[in-house]
Amino acid sequence: MQNTLYYGDNLHILRDHIPDKSVDLIYLDPPFNSKANYNILFKEANGSMSKAQITAFEDYWHWNEESEKTFDEIVQTAPANIVKMMESFRQFIGHNDMMAYLTMMCIRLIELKRILKKTGSIYLHCDPTASHYLKILMDGIFGIQNFRNEICWKRTSSHSDSKKWSHIHDILLFYAGGGFTWNPVYLPHDPEYVKNFYRFHDEKGQYRLHEIIRTASMGPRPNLVYKYKGYTPEWGWRRIRPKVEALDRDGRIEWSSTGRPYLKRYLHEQKGTLASSLWIDIPPISGMATERLGFPTQKPEALLDRIIIASSNEGEIILDPFCGCGTTISAAQKLGRIWIGIDITHLATNLIKFRMRNQFGLEQGKQYKVIGEPEDLTGARQLAKQDRYQFQYWALSLIDARPYGDKKKGADTGIDGFMYFQDYEGKKRQVETIIVQVKSGHVGVKDIYEFGHVIDRENAAIGIFITLENPTKPMTKEAVIKGFYKPKFIPRQFPKIQILTIKEILAGKNPDIPPFVEAPYKKAARHDGGQMDVLETDD
Repeated sequence: MQNTLYYGDNLHILRDHIPDKSVDLIYLDPPFNSKANYNILFKEANGSMSKAQITAFEDYWHWNEESEKTFDEIVQTAPANIVKMMESFRQFIGHNDMMAYLTMMCIRLIELKRILKKTGSIYLHCDPTASHYLKILMDGIFGIQNFRNEICWKRTSSHSDSKKWSHIHDILLFYAGGGFTWNPVYLPHDPEYVKNFYRFHDEKGQYRLHEIIRTASMGPRPNLVYKYKGYTPEWGWRRIRPKVEALDRDGRIEWSSTGRPYLKRYLHEQKGTLASSLWIDIPPISGMATERLGFPTQKPEALLDRIIIASSNEGEIILDPFCGCGTTISAAQKLGRIWIGIDITHLATNLIKFRMRNQFGLEQGKQYKVIGEPEDLTGARQLAKQDRYQFQYWALSLIDARPYGDKKKGADTGIDGFMYFQDYEGKKRQVETIIVQVKSGHVGVKDIYEFGHVIDRENAAIGIFITLENPTKPMTKEAVIKGFYKPKFIPRQFPKIQILTIKEILAGKNPDIPPFVEAPYKKAARHDGGQMDVLETDD
């Protein structure tokens, strides 16, 4: 199976594209209870946060016709125990946002169970608001016997909450079938523990003294009761004589002043402290972190590193059905796993493609494939008909422009996207703007005339007009009349207004713009070679 990024509803993607029992590890972080839109945050060319935020998706679940249809599908097709569970939820919870969320999750978790190998593992990341309901749901679908852990991740520091204890943690529900992959994770020893127990030093390093003889609580072992160097433990040694002799030759046995032997355990030979279900050592992503990409729900890569290392091996398949900005995908790529990501917005898939290119040097169509995006004019028309905002985001990604503003929430400014480049003369540098406008419907000369006014108003260097339909001759003439932009650093000129059709862009035509164009999204840290050692580092 090849690394694959899917655009679309994960329920349909799972059903149409992912075979039974084909995935080794699933991680999902489904949105709920944020009471806010999930926005993509951008920085302006000068480094300040942009006021223009793009709604990636809205965390609003309401009981409606779609919820009722999905619930009816569960009743008609799910196993009897799941149907009884969902009917009990409905009687207890009623028809509200929580019930709509659980219904949406139930139908998808059934599909995730279908695609998960019998030896596979699944981690569901959730807010404590819904974790108790999701635990029951997971018990019903994956089996109580396959519940392994409820992991508590401390995601933030203590803060003031009105009349309640500070909410500082998330829950991860871990389920796995028989024979599942398990690679224990060790954490560095606590400095205080090292100070108290590893109190001795020699030429080999820091060490502690550990019992090498049996104690009364362990009971006697006659075959291990023997004399060595004049010492015969009452309950016997913990190792056979040849091994004790070998340890002694290696300088690993220390005799106390009373003549009692001890085994030297060196600190550098110990793996560390075994990680527990309480994760307090992985901090959230700070505002200044190099891995922060502007996704408010982005999780730290160290969190995914730990899950992937513990519950999969190199070459195995990792799936994230709510992949957001692609942290799971990035961690899987870095650790040598095959990955599958699914998201319902082109904002997310565009960001992930950009991330794969800049972090790992991966190119779409070579090291991974993208399914669900338009590949030709027919597909582009279908997307425009289905959702003009998603069409707009997809079209902007074709020329590496970043979206601007949230047209769903505000007035139309005549600007759909931005690009920036640096113009300079000698040591003097100036950031110049390229404005992009995308049209999926009928276009005419009036659109170009008005676009020219937008360019003037914004004092932009260049305007790129992307259209699904072919431009008319008057449109082309109006664009030419606008003239050229002449940069200071190269003896060239560039058309002030450039009209590009989707057909032309898909055929390989690019905007005629100056070099040194800034990246559309914030770059995450580069992982040279595509795979690297594990580092300790809101989707």
